[in-house]
Amino acid sequence: GFQVAAHVESPKGVAVALENGVDSIEHGAKPDAHIAALFKEKGAFQVATLCPALPYGLFECQVSHATKEQKANGKVVFDGIIEMAKENLAQGVPVGLGTDTACPFVTQYDMWRELDFYGKYCGVSNAFALYTGTLLNDVTGSIEVGKCADMIVTKGNPLEDLSVLRHVELVVKDGVIYDHPQVKKIPEVEVEMDKFNRVK
Repeated sequence: GFQVAAHVESPKGVAVALENGVDSIEHGAKPDAHIAALFKEKGAFQVATLCPALPYGLFECQVSHATKEQKANGKVVFDGIIEMAKENLAQGVPVGLGTDTACPFVTQYDMWRELDFYGKYCGVSNAFALYTGTLLNDVTGSIEVGKCADMIVTKGNPLEDLSVLRHVELVVKDGVIYDHPQVKKIPEVEVEMDKFNRVK
């Protein structure tokens, strides 16, 4: 009776997972008619999670330390995740976002990158990316009466530029205000990932 998620990155893996009752496909692969029908039939959803796939598929090999074969496979995976997300969005199948923190070049402080990649590669608006990345349930994710008042404040408007989310001015969590929170960042990750995000 528990919900089950499967990290799968091949069409066969996605199909087998869905056929056997997996609720959430983490990442995904190039969909076909059978997979599209299974998502609908099973009421399943996808969590795209582009951040860990991007370095393997798009970075230069000397940066990612991947072989040429691994880079080629990484590009297949990256493109498959995007194709599946676009198909699911077109079919009304829910698509969520994650990061797989601790994968190479993926940090715990850069969820904004996933929102930006969702817009850049899957073609959604900044508003839809924000909605997807934040509106989680009836407890948190939006500012409404009766919900937890957890929020961040930025100088810029993320509806215009999602990269403003990397510079948080204020955090409110469980009623506690954190003014100008500081996060230890990894410069070499910032430099390489910034090449693929829409940074202004």
